[in-house]
Amino acid sequence: MTLIFFVVLYLLASIAIGLYAASRVKNTADYAIAGRSLPLYIIVATTFATWFGSETVLGIPSKFVEGGLSKTVEDPFGASLCLVFVGMFFARRLYNMNLLTIGDFYRQRYGKGVEIFSAIVILISYLGWVAAQITALGLVFHLLSAGAISIATGMALGTVVVLVYTLFGGMWSVALTDFFQMVIIVIGLALIAVFAADLAGGTNKVVAYAAERDMFRFFPEANAQAWLFWLGSAITIMIGSIPQQDVFQRVMSAKDADTAVKGPIIGGISYLLFAGVPMFIGLSAFLIMPEAASTLLKEDSQKVLPTLVMEHMPVWLQVFFFGALLSAIMSTASATLLAPSTTFVENVLKNFVKMNDRQSLRYMRVTVFVFTCIVLGYSIRMEGTPIYELVAKAYQFPVVGAFWPLVCGLYWKRATKQGAIWSIVLGMSTWAMLDFTPLGEAFPSVLGGFLLAAVGMVAGSLVPTAGNRAHHASHKHGAQGA
Repeated sequence: MTLIFFVVLYLLASIAIGLYAASRVKNTADYAIAGRSLPLYIIVATTFATWFGSETVLGIPSKFVEGGLSKTVEDPFGASLCLVFVGMFFARRLYNMNLLTIGDFYRQRYGKGVEIFSAIVILISYLGWVAAQITALGLVFHLLSAGAISIATGMALGTVVVLVYTLFGGMWSVALTDFFQMVIIVIGLALIAVFAADLAGGTNKVVAYAAERDMFRFFPEANAQAWLFWLGSAITIMIGSIPQQDVFQRVMSAKDADTAVKGPIIGGISYLLFAGVPMFIGLSAFLIMPEAASTLLKEDSQKVLPTLVMEHMPVWLQVFFFGALLSAIMSTASATLLAPSTTFVENVLKNFVKMNDRQSLRYMRVTVFVFTCIVLGYSIRMEGTPIYELVAKAYQFPVVGAFWPLVCGLYWKRATKQGAIWSIVLGMSTWAMLDFTPLGEAFPSVLGGFLLAAVGMVAGSLVPTAGNRAHHASHKHGAQGA
């Protein structure tokens, strides 16, 4: 009962912080990007906390104990590099454009058609990511109640908590609760790691256990197919997260361009370093409870870490663990509910419905509610799917359908609307052909779609058409005028 009491207290505190932040929301800019006013420490915190989700605490340790570091190339390695790349190559340019959503970039650069299609691609990608967080919430409440609350009911309870503060406070609520949640994550998991090392006989024993089983091998076997699929995994989150609204919101919420650049870089590096903590804790379970851990590895490796905490650690550490786990889940869930909702209103709905700023804010809140209901239904339907797989699959859509138009639009003056369309069509169709046929067993679908999307972007921009000739002529004329 003590554990449940403190968890309920924590949930109420998160709601209170979120609702307090909601008082700062006066318009769509406040709701979507916190009025472009957040300092560096908040940007770092919200970037770190958004990335540090259920897959980091439950999914990554599960993958690591199953197959070592090579199985975690998508996350945390690809995920952290994504944030570093955003800070290095995208943040300043996008921040200086003064946009509300990432979809606004596609509209300004390529027109409404590309804007709408890119927005839809980005929207679809969030379904799996939010579903992973909601699935984890269900698992947490199921474990806390010793099975009295079903996973599906737990999903609904957790979703309501996140929905309440996200619905009213938008990015302001997300940012302030993320900061609070990041503190809980860092303190909670650090304490548990120290305790787990002691139970396992010392850090050296845990490291030696992993080394004996070749778990630190990062690169794949020395054959072409293994390398292709390893590269496909590496780029999924590393590339797929770049043209995403949740990352963009953190960049645009910064108080200035320098903060927008530094925040994701520091957040990405911090995420990579700290993601090793739950991996270490999960691995220590095989020394502390070898039989139970081996059984769970076969049944559901995601339960190894929670079982270790529940059965071998004192109540006060259980409180910290579930506080950290809920922090990780809720910080990611709130961001991934807000991002697609603002994208839908700004880059899809506004093309069909005229609205002023006040109406736009109302539509955003309605969309947050509707999207949450859709994701909850999807999560319940997908119950049993591993959290790591839900997240990894979600990011494939932006890799093949949104990345090249973004990077070429920022860095290549000759990029055109036709190039963007060709990139989207070739990338998505190649991905679908490989993913839904046996061909995908020979060549990774996401890597195939990524490469053909690049070909489509370049070829479509260079093939002469009336539109392209006019585009190239305008750039040439502009250069001569300069």
